[in-house]
Amino acid sequence: MSTALARRLATGKIHYGWVVLAATFLTMLVVAGAVGAPGVFIVPLQREFGWTAADISAALAIRFLLFGLIGPFAAAFMNRFGVRRMMLISLGIVTIGLLLSLGMSQLWQLVLLWGVVIGLGTGLTAMVLGATVATRWFSDRRGLVMGLLSASTATGQLAFLPLLAGMTDTLGWRSPVLLVCGAILLAALVVLLLMRDRPSDLGLPPYGDSAIQPPPAQTIGFGALLMTPITVLRDAAKVPTFWFLFLSFYICGASTNGLVQTHFIALCGDYGLAAIGAASMLAMMGLFDFGGTLASGWLSDRYDNRWLLFWYYGLRGASLLYLPFSDFSLYSLSLFAVFYGLDWVATVPPTVKLTAQRFGPERANIVFGWIFAGHQLGAASAAMAGGLSRTVWHSYMPAFVAAGLLCLIGAGLVLMINRGRPAILQGA
Repeated sequence: MSTALARRLATGKIHYGWVVLAATFLTMLVVAGAVGAPGVFIVPLQREFGWTAADISAALAIRFLLFGLIGPFAAAFMNRFGVRRMMLISLGIVTIGLLLSLGMSQLWQLVLLWGVVIGLGTGLTAMVLGATVATRWFSDRRGLVMGLLSASTATGQLAFLPLLAGMTDTLGWRSPVLLVCGAILLAALVVLLLMRDRPSDLGLPPYGDSAIQPPPAQTIGFGALLMTPITVLRDAAKVPTFWFLFLSFYICGASTNGLVQTHFIALCGDYGLAAIGAASMLAMMGLFDFGGTLASGWLSDRYDNRWLLFWYYGLRGASLLYLPFSDFSLYSLSLFAVFYGLDWVATVPPTVKLTAQRFGPERANIVFGWIFAGHQLGAASAAMAGGLSRTVWHSYMPAFVAAGLLCLIGAGLVLMINRGRPAILQGA
């Protein structure tokens, strides 16, 4: 089907890369929905099983951590076994984990299924999937493409939430899980029919290029393949730019997925706002993030990416520090949702661009995988810290204030990134 469709599109001078982009967008959208959905279920799980916020947050922290740590290895697997195959494996693992969770009754089952299994499954694609597709299929419009794929992640994490919250209130938490599984199976069907690994599979050059780029020879064994991300990390760690990007992305994860995505609905519940209303605020953030991330992709092709990141982190920190002084009215929360949502993942396109510029296109996805591991390490820390804050101090607010201060530190860190010559990594 992909071969026939590529030929038909070629007659209209439409590159097949846009079809690959659409299939990737859908996959990242539904995987992100699976990652974000448990934020809706914290209170229902507490009521049904008697688990504390810290207990549930620990399982979600494991999921965030694995989601990031698997990323560098996922990039190596994509390079070796193909993007399409890894996407299907990822979607299958997530579906199995969600379906098995319908019968869980013990805390260790929550940790195993929503922590380990879903963390591993989503980690096999994660953000490195977008970076891989953008760098392989597009020579031009790469920033815009990365902006679209980054926006799909935040949109998937947030846009499903009002629907899931409404279903949870009326039908319980198991029905929304089945809905997410159905969306994942739909995405798997699209990937099966339309996804290809490289433009050369269809006899095409990347979009914006004129030369077909054959795939590199794959001669290393599985053991050496597993060592590839470690080797890349060893070499990248010698470059200061890597650490500035890693630390800034740690702060990014701590101030988005781990904190707001996980605890915002429960935080609003402490101030009397129903779960559906709080989820609607998250959906509004997703809507504004979609526009903000697209704009970020466009801007990252035209302006200094370091200064873009400076403004993104600075404005995010200001919005988080504003939240404790709001009255949690519809007006004040809408104001927060607009300004916070505009740069939920707007940091991704500039970070990917800086990574590719500094470390080269062939290893960029693996290096970015390690940088994204920093993002998820921050998310795991914030998910755990938010739950502990609520359990110990009976308030999520200390964690939100700390995240706002971290963002201001991140704004200073990104200006220290060196724009020097590309680093030469071994094997690149």
